Amino acid sequence: MKSINLTDVKEASESKRLPAGVYLCVILDVEDVADKEYLKVTYDIMRGEYAGHFNTIRKEHPDWSWVGAYVKSYKPKALPMFKRFCTAVTKSNPGYVFDGQINTDEKTLIGKGIGLVLGEEEYYGNDGEKRTRLYVAREFPIDDFDSQKVPALKTVKDDTTTGFTPLINEPLPF
Repeated sequence: MKSINLTDVKEASESKRLPAGVYLCVILDVEDVADKEYLKVTYDIMRGEYAGHFNTIRKEHPDWSWVGAYVKSYKPKALPMFKRFCTAVTKSNPGYVFDGQINTDEKTLIGKGIGLVLGEEEYYGNDGEKRTRLYVAREFPIDDFDSQKVPALKTVKDDTTTGFTPLINEPLPF
């Protein structure tokens, strides 16, 4: 290992884990990945106990660009979900319209409010361990906050029918 100086490095601390839930959010950045037909939407929570949650994490870990971000595809098969996103943003911000036709400038989304339902799902990490993570289950107009429900935990199967064997107990063939 090369020599490193840890004198001025702040030790990582445990941060409060954001629970699955219904949140009022603000769009902080939008990047159009045109060749793959999706928008990368970066957001943060704007009200309540967890306001600023993702910004706090991004300040500690500036290279974690995936924190508080998700993808909104506008491929033909995904257009119904993309329309739900457009409708949620438009209804959440009176006088503003984002419809992919008249207003196609994704940067106008920055600073706009939106409601997000964050669900929780299981996955297998690179080490084969089962973990959980949050995902954006759906967007909604801010006025519909009280009618939103958090989806049940999406689980993965613990058997070999999934095509993934969590742990390999055999020696490697090389």
